[in-house]
Amino acid sequence: MLTELGERRVLGLKLVSETEDKVRLIQDRLKAAFDRQKSYTYLKRRDIEYFVRDFVFLKILKRIGPVAYQLKLPLELDRIHDVFHVSMLRRYRSDLSHIVVVEDIEVRPDLTFEEKSIQILE
Repeated sequence: MLTELGERRVLGLKLVSETEDKVRLIQDRLKAAFDRQKSYTYLKRRDIEYFVRDFVFLKILKRIGPVAYQLKLPLELDRIHDVFHVSMLRRYRSDLSHIVVVEDIEVRPDLTFEEKSIQILE
């Protein structure tokens, strides 16, 4: 009877030890995968900073955080949230062909619109 209990105890300790080893292995592999993903993300990352009153087709009113900016939207777009992530913004270079009259764009209640070709370049 004591022999059976002793063997069970040994098998239980061995099982716990093997399980702990596998958990450590899984943790190591997850960390390696996370580090690879993180390094890939940093390759694609661009540190962009805008300043109040810069133009990105719209005027920046204020910086909300390290990566978010509040934009001045026209009254016609009052249903759209006015804070945008920096990845959605591009620095604006003045070009008269970029001027779009907002009244010409019919925005539906679900915030979709119909696209129409203006000019075929090639």
